[in-house]
Amino acid sequence: MTTALITGATAGIGAAYANRLARDGRDLVLVARDGDRLAATAAELTARHGVQVETLSADLATEAGIEAVEDRLRDASRPVDLLVNNAGFGHRGTYLDVPVQDELDMLKVHIEAVLRLTTAAVPGMRERGFGAVVNVASVAAFLPRGTYGATKAWVVNFTLGIARDLAGSGVRLQALCPGFTRTEFHQRAGMGTSSIPAWSWLTADRVVDASLRDLARNRPLCVPSKRYKAAVTAARLLPPGGLGKISNTAGRDYGKKP
Repeated sequence: MTTALITGATAGIGAAYANRLARDGRDLVLVARDGDRLAATAAELTARHGVQVETLSADLATEAGIEAVEDRLRDASRPVDLLVNNAGFGHRGTYLDVPVQDELDMLKVHIEAVLRLTTAAVPGMRERGFGAVVNVASVAAFLPRGTYGATKAWVVNFTLGIARDLAGSGVRLQALCPGFTRTEFHQRAGMGTSSIPAWSWLTADRVVDASLRDLARNRPLCVPSKRYKAAVTAARLLPPGGLGKISNTAGRDYGKKP
């Protein structure tokens, strides 16, 4: 039985990964900030699926939080064979409306934590000859979208680059790029969702299913759903900024929450 470590594991896409992987028989290490919610999630998964679930309360916007997860990933006596770097958040507001410290926290979680946790996990995986890392990005990686889109673009390029570097090692890498997904993301950021058409929403379970299917096929880039694949293709073909106006307004309703 293998073990998966998931950051941001108590809600949304992270929780969907936890449920799916537990159902598949994997033991879990769940990482999030809310210790009470972690404990409740772990108890539910253990009762439902009979797997071992370890919890680690850590804030990846802090040095101590990143170090705690790094230490767990480097523990050779309890190897982690699948790392899902899912923790992340959005900001309510456009550039200059967001405090610089909040922007720096986003860089810490979306970039530094992803780099350091991947680097902590991969050497052991390579030594054992198997393992995988899923770094959750976004279709915003391919669109002009402020700091959020810039961090997700880094995640995609970082993941695709190291996937090439590790080819043939037995370690698989994936950048997962979902579109709008029914999670707590917008609510936590204080964003309304009235500007997002109903047809554009995905479910977290559908996103995870697509991710694991493409991971099994060793596809380093996963964009769930045909409509978002088409959007990414268009973004790559159009001149820089061609979709800028659309991407800058869709899903950024800062008025009344849903």
